Amino acid sequence: MRIPKRIEPLVEEGLIDEVIRPLMSGKEAAVYLVISRGELCCAKVYKEAAERTFHQRAAYQEGRTVRNSRRARAMEKGTRFGKQELEAQWKSAEVDALYKLAAAGVRVPKPHAFEGGVLIMEMVSDGEGNPAPRLGEVKFTAEEATAMHGRLIREVVRMLCAGLVHGDLSEYNILVGPEGPVIIDLPQAVNAAGNQSARAILIRDVDNLAHYFGRYQQSLLKTRYGQEMWALYSRGELTPTTELTGRFEKSQRAVDVGAVMQEIESARDEAMRRLGEEAMASVREAREAGLLDDENKKSQPKPKASKRRGGWRRKR
Repeated sequence: MRIPKRIEPLVEEGLIDEVIRPLMSGKEAAVYLVISRGELCCAKVYKEAAERTFHQRAAYQEGRTVRNSRRARAMEKGTRFGKQELEAQWKSAEVDALYKLAAAGVRVPKPHAFEGGVLIMEMVSDGEGNPAPRLGEVKFTAEEATAMHGRLIREVVRMLCAGLVHGDLSEYNILVGPEGPVIIDLPQAVNAAGNQSARAILIRDVDNLAHYFGRYQQSLLKTRYGQEMWALYSRGELTPTTELTGRFEKSQRAVDVGAVMQEIESARDEAMRRLGEEAMASVREAREAGLLDDENKKSQPKPKASKRRGGWRRKR
């Protein structure tokens, strides 16, 4: 096939030996089946900003750190250079996430190289040398759906423990290989600790899984794994081996405003009492030291004069 323009430089550099065929095209990138250094791989070509259909990108980038202060300032001001840096950061975010998640034991494709907005990575196989199908292309029994859902929930937990939330998780961003599910498409991965929308995004990701597998096992529709794992994560109690129940109940206990105000008043009264005691103690110490009387004499006001017919007289 004709080599895509964006891949031509990688062919010239020897990173890609041959482009076999297009594999899939999404809202963020187009993926090609290629041979890279003798190995069957995927080449993910990220689309330019004007071609993408992924909206509200800024909400996903919140919390991503930039080490170079000049770049950070330019990105905040929205200068031409800053926009270029934002674009570069968006494209490289998936590479960073893949390395981080792989180190945490999350099943993701192994990255090989990233050059000129093109990511070369492992091709997830179906066990027979063909690209693995997406989750949405696989049929399940109720029991199989429950088991696969459980495996993916554990993957989401591992991701959260590594500090990331996928941000766009669904049956379209999960491949099913012979050894289980593999999570793909991570340029919008969210910093769990630094993004104020991380909780809502996590719950949406987890709910997407429940809605999909709920077609095969309706009981999964009632689960609340996202809320449960976030509550544990926010308390520092979530680990990759935490056993979840899928149940979560928000505290319904009403706040006793009167009791809270009474506590505040009591604390204020106690503070004033202590302040008064300290002031009295200071006065006693000053008197005992003979300082207070001298100071009083110096500070006593002089008698005021009052006007009277024929002259002035002092007030008694």
